[in-house]
Amino acid sequence: MQSVGILSTGIYIPKEFLTAEDISIKSGIPKEIVETKLGILKKPIPGPDDHTCEMGIKAAREAIKKAKIHPLEIDLIIYIGEEHKEFPLWTAAIKMQQELGAANAWGFDVALRCGTTIMALKVAKDMMRSDDSIKTVLLAGGYRNVDFIDYENPRTRFMYNLGAGGGAILLQRGSHQNHVLESHIITDGAFSEDVVVIAGGTKNPMTKEALDHKLNMLDVLDPEGMKQRLEEKSMQNFLQVIRKAIQKSGYTEADIDYLGILHMKKSAHDYVLNQLGLSIEQSIYLNEYGHIGQMDQILSLELAEKEGKIKEGDLVVLVSAGIGYAWGATVIKWGDC
Repeated sequence: MQSVGILSTGIYIPKEFLTAEDISIKSGIPKEIVETKLGILKKPIPGPDDHTCEMGIKAAREAIKKAKIHPLEIDLIIYIGEEHKEFPLWTAAIKMQQELGAANAWGFDVALRCGTTIMALKVAKDMMRSDDSIKTVLLAGGYRNVDFIDYENPRTRFMYNLGAGGGAILLQRGSHQNHVLESHIITDGAFSEDVVVIAGGTKNPMTKEALDHKLNMLDVLDPEGMKQRLEEKSMQNFLQVIRKAIQKSGYTEADIDYLGILHMKKSAHDYVLNQLGLSIEQSIYLNEYGHIGQMDQILSLELAEKEGKIKEGDLVVLVSAGIGYAWGATVIKWGDC
């Protein structure tokens, strides 16, 4: 069976940022706590032209340029950005196809919140292996769920790190570089309605009253209950998806050379590294970017390449978690395989 490899990645980061001091002023949380416990020195926020799909298109152009391929070589586009985009009912992948000049491709959108990139890597790999007509796949999208954050709502404090940006990955069947190995994903429906935007859907349509009460912003309906249930499962599931993906790929956790992990509070980040026997040099803490949703893994890969943290032959693990709740990990054998 032919391998699937990563040809290139692309990232787009808006020029505007919120600093720890800005977040402190908005939330009333001391700046030191924002920096040390929430782990945010600064984070990108969208400018006037930083729309969700558009940021993904910019990242995709970077990936295509780096891979030195023509857009007509792309067979499939999978939009991995957020559902919060330019228009409420809209297939962003088709817009990407048009803007990128990928006339030979077809496209669709997928969503698993901040677990979308991991899920899409698995979907793309499985599709390439089952359909001979799909050789080159673009995963791309944008994220700006920072739009849903009310800094005066302490129930959403763990999401004050949400930022904005775009990311892209180009995959190709038969590639001899950066082989995508196995993935493992866990979802738990017990958390499916814990973190929601109350108004704007079919259950609670958007009204002036809803806007007046900020029901168009992210909220946590049962903060204490969610905290207790997540403490029992979250870190355990983080480690489980990593270990299962590694095992399915034919390796052990001792073989991990680099962990591309989403931004979360510093203590949780350190806990995962410690449990896997990894040093701080074997990952990057995204405290100058915050959490750009499912783009974190792509950003971590790009930063690791630039900083020389990934070398030929390294075993790289990308890991994510998303509200809903979902946890996922994908293993990559880096370099010329």
